Amino acid sequence: MNPETPAAVAAAPAVEAAAAAAQSAPIEQVAPVVDHSLLGLVLQAGPVVQGVMGALVLASVICWTIVIAKAIVLGGLQREIRRLGAASEGEAPNGEGLAARIQRAAAREWAEGREVGESRADYRERIERAMREALTGGLRRAQAGTAFLATTGAVGPFVGLFGTVWGIMGSFQGIAQMRDTSLAVVAPGIAEALLATAIGLVAAIPAVIGYNRIARRVAGLRAEGLAAISAIGARLSARPPRGGLARAAE
Repeated sequence: MNPETPAAVAAAPAVEAAAAAAQSAPIEQVAPVVDHSLLGLVLQAGPVVQGVMGALVLASVICWTIVIAKAIVLGGLQREIRRLGAASEGEAPNGEGLAARIQRAAAREWAEGREVGESRADYRERIERAMREALTGGLRRAQAGTAFLATTGAVGPFVGLFGTVWGIMGSFQGIAQMRDTSLAVVAPGIAEALLATAIGLVAAIPAVIGYNRIARRVAGLRAEGLAAISAIGARLSARPPRGGLARAAE
């Protein structure tokens, strides 16, 4: 056996101390960088949760488009109803607006005159019925598409809840794989999942408000239109038709 040199013997304690220090020193782990912004949470979410978020955002955009479009349409109908209320007796003006269509419908019935054995009340009812049909048709066209608002308002929160449940399930699976229940591991997945519920509420709440507002405005326009129709029907049924109006109705 070769005897150890004095230098090796002297260096042995230092080498052993360095090895022991290296074994006892904690291993530094680089924490993954997590983007906690809204866009970052969306990009880090799973494909199912991203699909839910995308569908809700698209539904929200469609709802806002419908609300803005209906606000413009109902504003035009409000002006038409005012024109109807201020219309002169029995005239059938040109144009394709709602007021013109209602007055032309009344003029056609008025020009036909009372039938044999028809009472004045029945004659008036026939004139008003023609006007009510024209009014209902115009208001029905104004309400087209609002069912999507009601559907989004009713279903949107549940779609967002589905994304939340799915995201939390994914978080639990990640916890099981990493064997770590610390908040740093759990929080990002839960935040991504809860964001789906928040987007669902953001889509549903304006849809419900918009639907209710449109329904109230349509009901108000219907009431104003029926009042004007009743006044026009009373005036027309109280006098015989004129030849000029009969030709205009044709």
